[in-house]
Formats: sequence, structure tokens, C-alpha cells
Amino acid sequence: MEKTIKSVQDLYDMLDADFRSAKQFWEPFYEDRNRPIPFFPNKPDENLVAHVNAGLLAGGKALELGCGPGRNALYLTRQGYQVDAYDLSETAIAWAKERAAEEQLDVHFECRSVFELAPQQEYDLVYDSGCLHHLLPHQRIPYIEMIHQALKPGGYFGMSCFAPGFGGQGGPESVMDDWQVYQEKSMKGGLAFTEEKLRYLLQDPFECVELRPMKAMGQDENCFGLPILWVTMWRKPGV
Repeated sequence: MEKTIKSVQDLYDMLDADFRSAKQFWEPFYEDRNRPIPFFPNKPDENLVAHVNAGLLAGGKALELGCGPGRNALYLTRQGYQVDAYDLSETAIAWAKERAAEEQLDVHFECRSVFELAPQQEYDLVYDSGCLHHLLPHQRIPYIEMIHQALKPGGYFGMSCFAPGFGGQGGPESVMDDWQVYQEKSMKGGLAFTEEKLRYLLQDPFECVELRPMKAMGQDENCFGLPILWVTMWRKPGV
């Protein structure tokens, strides 16, 4: 049968087809644990720690999207959260489970695409440390809708993503126009966002609590922080 677009999902599948699957990239990425990758050490994001210390994030149920080897999920569990954490890489999830076992922490880690999730007002916090900037522009639509549905009224969505001047593995990049991604069939290692673009994408379903550059943290400090990233926190209206 010829390929016919009948649904929004058919359209998404067509747009996905010209790009290498995310799993093909991330699976080998985590195989060598000794690589000098800044976010490999078991240290949480500095902004996450700041919000916990300020009392904004006070426990409950949390969902982490693109959790990698689990550093933020483990931190949230230590702070009293019940955490569900997902990543496309089986290698990353295996590493995260090892870390949880070493610390005797109960975290639900699972290798699963975020697009397979359909939670309904279950979570007090949804956290994304570097997932959004690796999504194709059309994938943001179901992604943001899923997060909004996942949160309880009054719940928080926290995130870090590339700031202008920095792309992914290709080094410094300017902000790409979304149409340019499809014209060039590349995200050049990750998409950077201006402050205006982040607000445009998120301000309708959420209320902005914070949007700032991430603070630089040294290797000897107990938090992760690189100033090439935005950190931002949003609240779902309700309570």
C-alpha cells in the first residue's frame, strides 16, 4: 500500500524519516564511562539543588525525561521524591541502576521513549536536563503536551537546554530556524534556544518561575553547572 498521510502521527513519522534515530546516537555515547563528559559524574544540576534548598521543590512524585546515568533522579530520591526516570539508552539505564543499587536507593529507571509515556496529572515535578534541545521541532508538540498532562495542577516543570552560541557536539552554533533543520536535515548536535523562543514555546501552558543562564560549577564542587545552558522552571496553573 502506498504511504498516505491520514493522521498527525503519519505526518510526524514522515518528518522523522530523514533523521538518524536518537537511540542510534545515544546507545554508544554512554558505553565508555571514563570519557571526560561533563555530565557523566554523579552530581545533580546546580539549579535543581538551588530550588530544593529554597523550598520550592519539597518532595512528592517526580518524572525525569532523558535521565542518562541517573544523577538528577538519584538526587531527587535522596530529597524524598518518588522518581520515575526514562532514557532511550539501555546502556545509560543500566549505569543508573548500578548507581542506585550502590546507594541503596529505590528509583524506577526504565529504557523507554518519552513519546511512549501518557501520565495523567501524576507528578509534582517533571524534569528535563538536556532532552528538549535534542528533539526535532515537530517533536516538541507532543512532548510539551505530555508534560502538561503529566503534572498535577500547581506542579513544576524544570529544564536545562543549550543557550545561543552553543550547539551540541559540533561546537559553537547560532540558533537554527526550525525550518532550516528540515532543509539541512540536521540539528548539528543539538538546538540552541533564545530566551524569547523558550518563552514563546512554554508560556501558554505554563507560568515562568525562573529563566537564567546556568551557573558555572568546578570539578571539585558537588553540583553540575555549565554556563552554555539555560536553566528554567515553569509552573502548571491550578492550585
